Amino acid sequence: MDRVGNALARGQDVLLEGAPGTGKTLSALVPALAHAREHDRTVVITTNVHQQMRQFVEDARAINEAEPIRATVFKGKSSMCHIDVDYQECQTLRDTTRSLVEDRQDREQLERRLEDLTDEMRDGGGGGSDGGGVNGGDAGSAAEARQAVAAELESLEEEIEDATNVCEHYMNNLTADTGEFFSWLFRDVRRPDEVYEYAERQGLCGYELLKEGMEDVELVVCNYHHLLDPTIREQFFRWLDREPEDVITVFDEAHNVEGAAREHASEALTENTLESALSELEETDDSRAEPAENVLRAFTEALRATYDENLGFGERERVGENWFDVSVANEDRRDDLTLAFLDRYEGRGIRAECDLALQLGKRLDEEYEDAYRDGETTTRRECHLLSAAAFVSAWMDGGGELGQHPMVSVRRDAGTDEVYGRAELYTCIPREVTRDLFEEVYGSVLMSATLRPFDVTQDVLGLDSPATLAYELSYPEENRRTYSVSTPALFSSERDDPGTQETVASTLSDAVRFTPGNSLLFFPSYAEAERYHELLSGDPELGTVLLDGSDQDTEDLRTTLVGSDDAALFTSLWGTLAEGVSFDGDAARTVAVVGVPYPHLSERMEAVQDAYDRVFAERSRDAGWEYAVEIPTVRKTRQALGRVIRSPEDFGVRLLLDKRYTSADMGKYSVRGTFPPEEREELIDIRPGKLKFAMLNFYSDHDAYSGSPPEP
Repeated sequence: MDRVGNALARGQDVLLEGAPGTGKTLSALVPALAHAREHDRTVVITTNVHQQMRQFVEDARAINEAEPIRATVFKGKSSMCHIDVDYQECQTLRDTTRSLVEDRQDREQLERRLEDLTDEMRDGGGGGSDGGGVNGGDAGSAAEARQAVAAELESLEEEIEDATNVCEHYMNNLTADTGEFFSWLFRDVRRPDEVYEYAERQGLCGYELLKEGMEDVELVVCNYHHLLDPTIREQFFRWLDREPEDVITVFDEAHNVEGAAREHASEALTENTLESALSELEETDDSRAEPAENVLRAFTEALRATYDENLGFGERERVGENWFDVSVANEDRRDDLTLAFLDRYEGRGIRAECDLALQLGKRLDEEYEDAYRDGETTTRRECHLLSAAAFVSAWMDGGGELGQHPMVSVRRDAGTDEVYGRAELYTCIPREVTRDLFEEVYGSVLMSATLRPFDVTQDVLGLDSPATLAYELSYPEENRRTYSVSTPALFSSERDDPGTQETVASTLSDAVRFTPGNSLLFFPSYAEAERYHELLSGDPELGTVLLDGSDQDTEDLRTTLVGSDDAALFTSLWGTLAEGVSFDGDAARTVAVVGVPYPHLSERMEAVQDAYDRVFAERSRDAGWEYAVEIPTVRKTRQALGRVIRSPEDFGVRLLLDKRYTSADMGKYSVRGTFPPEEREELIDIRPGKLKFAMLNFYSDHDAYSGSPPEP
């Protein structure tokens, strides 16, 4: 806490790595809040893991009990809307509702003015010779003024009667006394679901009230997208009533910022949106419609032709409801989609016609807004022309730039069974997004159990000379064992080998059987998890075997595991249970990572590697592989290992099943050296057949077996 506080006092960013379960959140949050209170700043703590969001609330409540703070937990509008409308429609409803409330207030003022003028006229008519009343000229003026007010009131009455598209919840925000809500809100740290339920009972809009209340808060808890999306971030700081330099950001699970920043920076446009844009153009007689149609139709036709020509034999038939990438990039020229677009386009210039399309799109968007506000339509129509024209402009301007990788994808429409396409500018270099954020805020604390190597994190995210703090696991070393088991290296070409599968399955069987409690087994994919679940599920000595999958309810599985005392959960390292979830004490005793779970080496990953090779060439000869693949993969492995040993009293065994984790000479395939030094020192190499004896001895030393231990 002292070191974090000192860094913030110097205006320095902080990279903080601490072992799982050792209190990183409070260690960052307390000094950040202390600094913010002293210097009139606001702390924003953010994560992309739901479990961590709940933990933030508990930590903030603990702080509030000792030292009262004003805190708000903020969530996206879609999860807090009482009438289930999208963001754009909500914005329009808010504006029309506010206008209606203001019109009603104006009506009350006009009615009072009308009464006053009527009284003046009466007083003028009854004036006597003593001069006590108004004269005839004054009465005439009052009559004229009254007539003007009456006409204005009549016009206003018509507007009020015609107002149809309003939000009753937001209207109550504007007209009711909301003091009780804010008193309730700041008596504790409230979760978004609590705010939603309270507001629903009162007929209020909790989302808008949270925005209003953010001006006075010291701490805001939110999701990554509130900070990583530049447009949302600007609005977010405006709701805080803060300049960026008065904000301290705290990123939890910060090893995920790299991937999240890529997602927020990438842009995409579907064929369906292009078709909708062309339909909009057919409905308008504006002179700009022809050039707009010219450029968008050529792009639409080019998109179809590109994926038709680039889909391999039989691939179209295999396309499902998930996006399937089609390679279009070229090393020595622009991508196939751009070339097809240029080949089909005939006009006065792509940039000029895109500008005209953008102008027309803005005009149509304003018309849709007015029609909804005036009650001519019951829903707020989205302008597809505007988004299509903006994307085509960005595609032509940025498609050839370093770090912007052009992609085409296809998917099958579940309703029509037709295949349609999507163009995408995939952002490979996340610091193009994150650097601006870290430069404009006062300071940032990025914390994780797996941030090292710090220089790589600093390079990738664009941080300028941050303070670096690393704290290893300080719980008693005798309470844990970490074994690197020399099972065969699970290269993709070896995974189907029967001998390899038999060795891995046998080793996993020993691990589960000699664990006095629950086991967590992480695999490179759900398919591999399913494979070994099938191989081991018939063994009656293994207790309950649970299988996770991409369509499973993960929370239900977690609850089932925690409620058991002899279960084994087979899951993917790339699923939601590998990080941000605690399995304390008996909830899980043994954790195993099977294989080196490299991500699928897709074109996207290759594009990231290529960009990193070029940008970070001075840092490393093989920066692409090291920065983009190997280090993130080992971070995921370390995160999975951290699901056990969560307190000083906790004990357990951590397993790495793959020869590449051992000290054996595996050349460039060895990953042992990528672990931090103190973690490498704890790795104990062991042969598969010896593991059961080592685990039996360890757990027997901790008197962990209830009854006789299993027989080796």
